[in-house]
Parts: sequence; C-alpha cells; structure tokens
Amino acid sequence: MPLNAQQLNTATFAELLADTHHTAVHLEMRDVYAVGDETDDYAAFLRTGVPNLDPARSFWPQWMPLVKGAVARGVVMRRARIVSEPVTDYIRYEHAITPLNLQAGEDVRWLPRRRASDIPLPGNDFWLLDGKLVQFHHFTGTGDWATNGKERTADPAAAALCATAFETVWERGVPHEKYTV
Repeated sequence: MPLNAQQLNTATFAELLADTHHTAVHLEMRDVYAVGDETDDYAAFLRTGVPNLDPARSFWPQWMPLVKGAVARGVVMRRARIVSEPVTDYIRYEHAITPLNLQAGEDVRWLPRRRASDIPLPGNDFWLLDGKLVQFHHFTGTGDWATNGKERTADPAAAALCATAFETVWERGVPHEKYTV
C-alpha cells in the first residue's frame, strides 16, 4: 500500500523498504563515514587489518533481514560507491566488509572519482526506492549523521536526477569482486 505524505516523513527505512516493489538503489559518495554503529568494528579493522565478517555483529543483524526480505519479494537492490584513489582507510574497511552486503543480496559496484567528473550528481548520498522516493542522507564534515540526517522527497525532478546519476555511476562502476583497494 503506498505511503501517504505523513507516513513518508514518519516511516522507518524498514517500512519504506517493505513498501518497495521493484528497485532500491543506494549511492554513496563520501570517502569517510564515522557513524556510531561501525565505530568498534572500524577501530578493530584499523588495528588488525582484518574485517569482522560476522553477520551477527554490529548493524548487520538489523540490515541483513531487511535486504533478504526485499530481495525475496523481487526487489533488486544495488549499491554504488564513488571513491577517491588511493582510497582512505575507511574505504578499505568498507570494501573489506562488502561481502556481507553481497551475502544479504545486494549487488555492489565501485567507481573511481576521477571517472565521475562529468556526471551530474546530487549533493548528498541517497537511497532511491522504486524510482520515485528519494531518501537523502546528511552527514557532518567528519562523517557522522547530521542532526536531522535524513530528508525524504517524492519530487519527480529529484527522483529523476538521482535515477540518472545512479544509473550512470552503475554503468561505469567496477563490480565489487573486480575492484581492488
């Protein structure tokens, strides 16, 4: 059942994804994130160079069932990341834990930033659900969630920009298993 305007603003991402029927695409464009649910695993990775690939830890127990459920319903989930090279330590970490995204059912590609210069991109990372609903993510300069870190819109122009940007990045992107950091 489609969400009304009030539900759009108050629904959790899990509820939005449950209302998604065809596609869920995510574009990430930062070289550093510092969100709290990754802090311990990221610090351990920096110390040891070994990623924690236990799906029962960190944020994975919440994320993996959402993705698996959406994929089981026929939703195609794709994630693309635009990254500077050489990559940051955070991107090395993110690359190292991406097998969990793949295990959940996402497809992931990486695009070196130098190959994105001519792509019209929105100013923020986003999720685009069924090509119609955009959830923009707002971060602080250090990569943590900003106050009111999520903004949602069903504006057709915003959705079209995000769709075009994502598909262009996706076409140029390197599949995860072929991208080395």
